[in-house]
Formats: sequence, structure tokens, C-alpha cells
Amino acid sequence: MAAPETTRMFAEAAEAGEVVARQLADNADTLAALGEALRERAPRGVLTCARGSSDHAATFAKYLIETRVQVLTTSAAPSIASIYGTPPMTGDMLAIAISQSGKSPDILATLQAAKAAGARTLALVNVEDSPLASLADTMLPLRAGPETSVAATKSFIATLAAITALVASWTRDEPLAEDLASLPELLPQAFACDWSAMVDALASAKGLYVIGRGLGLGVAQEAALKFKETCGLHAEAFSAAEVKHGPMALVGPDFPLLVFRQDDETAGGTDALVAEMVARGGTVLLAGGEAPGAIAMPLPVASAAVQPILAIQAFYRAANTLSLRRGFDPDRPPYLAKVTETV
Repeated sequence: MAAPETTRMFAEAAEAGEVVARQLADNADTLAALGEALRERAPRGVLTCARGSSDHAATFAKYLIETRVQVLTTSAAPSIASIYGTPPMTGDMLAIAISQSGKSPDILATLQAAKAAGARTLALVNVEDSPLASLADTMLPLRAGPETSVAATKSFIATLAAITALVASWTRDEPLAEDLASLPELLPQAFACDWSAMVDALASAKGLYVIGRGLGLGVAQEAALKFKETCGLHAEAFSAAEVKHGPMALVGPDFPLLVFRQDDETAGGTDALVAEMVARGGTVLLAGGEAPGAIAMPLPVASAAVQPILAIQAFYRAANTLSLRRGFDPDRPPYLAKVTETV
């Protein structure tokens, strides 16, 4: 097995702290202007448009915007614009397109339709001279730099940081801005956390659930995708509120769970679920807390708003190691390409 530190996935994920620091410095003026504009003319709703890891970031955006701004946020189905040609009425909304490459035709079609309908458009994109960046009224560059591993890591974290920065500026939430400012220091600490227990527990696993709730649901979705694409391990992401509606029937001694927990209003329900799964004999890997019978995945101490971002950073390092342990190359997942352009 190659050394985990030799992969591009490892090297690129390790850059996340530097990426966020650069992004916060470079985007400060744009964010201040956008925040003021959103306060002066509040959108009646927010529409997100993304696929893959970017859509998992949009899940995070939904919970952060709805809990901090109290503006209804919904995910667009890109095929409505690109295939069916019947986009919904999005006038007076904020349409946020999220893409690393900024080239996918269906994302472009959705943002173009929203703009034509009168929406304010915003692109969170890594490639700053992309068609998506040119189309949007405002472009927030992710500043992640080149990402050559097929598995997105630092660009996903950069997207979560940009979303958090947008909400902090929009609401003038100083505590949230301070939490965000702590990330460049905390992300390297998270990357250094020892999650080897996860690698050992899942080295020969055939499948698992990845659980999150609220702000943690998006990173649960992202982790489940990374298990599939880098580790050849079937994983399904569920909300802690939904897994009991049928899926929990599979949980038992041979069916593990990775649970993302943050110290907010969702903690009590997540803790109760963990206790129930442990009682069923399931192997429960718990990030963001401790519970009797569960295997704790350590994280730096942080506020609930940034705990999921730190958790996915710690996860990336462990997933990289798990991929190699299971005989895969995390930089070159089978049948996948770095840029996916969907019509």
C-alpha cells in the first residue's frame, strides 16, 4: 500500500486552511457589497443549483440560510431548465449556482433561466474565467486553486466557507464571522485528528449509513459520496430524523454507521439515535461528541456552525487512508472524471 501522504487527495485536502484564509481576504469587499444589497432588497427566497459535492454544499446552505436569515431555500432540479425547458418562476429570488468548473450545461441553463425571470444571480465557482462566472450578476471565487484529484476536498470546504461568509455578511452576524475567521487555524488541527478507528472499522465493510442532521446533513451526504468514489464502499446518507423511517431495519452488528453531530438544537435527537443504534449492536462511529458504546472520532473544539466543516476535513484524511487500505487509488476512482458536464 502506498503511503497515504503521497496522494494528491491528501495534499490538496491539507491545503484547506490556506484556501479559506485566502478566500476570506480576497472576497471581503465583494461580500460586503452583496450583503448590503441583500439587506436593501431582500429576496423572497433562495434557489440553489448544483450537482455532486456542490449540491451537498447546497444542503449546508439551506440549513444555514433558513436558520440564520429565515428565508426559504430550495434546491433546483437542473433538468427542469436544461431538459424540460419549463423553469419555475424565480423573480425576486436569489439564485445561487455552485460549481467547481463552472462549465456544466445544465447548471448554466438553470442560472440563465433564473436570471431571465428576474432573479439576482450568484455563482460560487473555482474557475474564475468560466462561463458560469461570466453569467452571474455576482461571482464569489472559491480561491481553492488547482484541484487535480478527482475527489473534491479543498474546493468543497472552500464552498462551505463561502456560504458561511455570505450569510455572515448578509445578516451582519459578528459571532458567525468570528467562527469563520477561526477556520484557517482550526482546519489543520482537524486534519491532524486521529480517525484511524474509522479506517480499521470499515476496512472490510460492505456498506454503511452516514448520518447527519441540520448543518451536518450536507457533510454526511459528502462523506457518503467519498466512500463510494474513493473506497468502493456503498454508503447512504440520511438525516437522523429520517433513518428511523425504514432504513434502520438494516442496522445491526454487521452494518456500521458514521454519525456527524454538532452542538446545536439537533444534538439531543442525534444522541438518542446513537444510543438506539448502539443498543441494536451496530458499530457507531461518532464525530462531534461522545456516547457510551460509540467510537468517538476526535475534532477540535469549535462552535456548532463550523463543526461540520472541521468534521469533513478530518474525514477526508481518513477516507484517503481507507481508500488505500481497501486497494483503491483515491486520486483516480474508476469510471469517473474530474469535470462532469451534464446536459
